[in-house]
Amino acid sequence: MILVKKYVKLVKKLGEFMETLLLIVSILLIAIVLLQSNKASDASQIITGGNAELFQNQKERGSELLITRITLILGLAFFVLSFILYIS
Repeated sequence: MILVKKYVKLVKKLGEFMETLLLIVSILLIAIVLLQSNKASDASQIITGGNAELFQNQKERGSELLITRITLILGLAFFVLSFILYIS
């Protein structure tokens, strides 16, 4: 009985830690997405297709590449943490 109480307490603490971690990842993901450069020069050009260079294969370099990779990592972390919290 004592082991079950300790297990329940441990799972509850782990759940709280995961929720806190998900909150931190969410805030970081929002911030890093806002830091990304805008590839279209005008918002209306995204909808109308006026920017022909938007979908061309352009290599990212330097800080833009770093921000893209951080976005990918944070997005995956958000997905995994959300899924783990959902099934638990």
